[in-house]
Amino acid sequence: MATALEKPRVTVERTATPRPRGGLRKHWHLYAAISPFYLLFLGFGLIPVGFSLYVSFHRWDGLGSMEWAGLSQYRYLLGDSDFWSSVGNTILIWALATFPMIFLAMVTAVMLNSAVRFRNVYRFAYFLPNVTSVVAVAIIFGSVFSTNFGLVNALLQAFGLDQVAWLNTPWGIKVAVATLMTWQWTGYNAIIFLAGLQTIPGELYEAARMDGAGPAQTFFRITLPMMRPVLLFVLVVSTVTGLQSFSEPQVLLQTTANDSTFSGGPGHAGRTMVLYFFQQTFDNNDFGYGAAVAWGIFLVVVLFSIVNWRLLQRRGEE
Repeated sequence: MATALEKPRVTVERTATPRPRGGLRKHWHLYAAISPFYLLFLGFGLIPVGFSLYVSFHRWDGLGSMEWAGLSQYRYLLGDSDFWSSVGNTILIWALATFPMIFLAMVTAVMLNSAVRFRNVYRFAYFLPNVTSVVAVAIIFGSVFSTNFGLVNALLQAFGLDQVAWLNTPWGIKVAVATLMTWQWTGYNAIIFLAGLQTIPGELYEAARMDGAGPAQTFFRITLPMMRPVLLFVLVVSTVTGLQSFSEPQVLLQTTANDSTFSGGPGHAGRTMVLYFFQQTFDNNDFGYGAAVAWGIFLVVVLFSIVNWRLLQRRGEE
């Protein structure tokens, strides 16, 4: 029996929210609009990557039947002195190109950010090398670094110095390739740095000037700390692109190569990792080992990028 203290129970009827039916059929035109990207990525991205991994476990000349090799290709890769020599060449060329390029790009971005007149013209001029054909630029740089008629040697002789066989000595080859890469990517990274500089609030600079800070103190105490994420991005992208250099040494040094267009010049001093991959794959027709070299390049690039990212991030935390 219910007492007077008991509250009446109220039942609330919940209506189920109707779920849309036929979502794929209803919005098929939207899926069809974005499908070309995924189809192209599947056909020219995922499938070739998976096939290269499959080929790396086989011996294959590109035409005949495949022969299972297991991990023997990778074991040979670990002890291949030519591959590790190409890794060393690539890292040296990357270091000679990246650090001067980042410095010049930062200086250029600061100058562009402070410029008032013809700012867009300057931006276009500095970005132009990045959209210029690498083949055409490499041919021009081949003439610039020519031993007998090159512009660089002409300048050296004007200052009373001896000529340098840039494209015939190990360090000369590396300097020539690195200079080409620096010239090509400085403007591109300067535009990225410029975009980062324009996000820094102007009030910070005004407060620094009111406190008596000079240009150098303002740059190292405000600009660099605020630009650290952009600097990290540029360093990682430069690492990925620099360690995969191919067109620059291949075109610049093909006239000095006496055995292959992928040899990297005299003494293989300019043979990068990607050039070594092409040499093994297309000169030696060893597609299985070439695929193993490609995956080795992938691991080197990933590890080197992670190391650079961690080092720069750790300096930022300090």
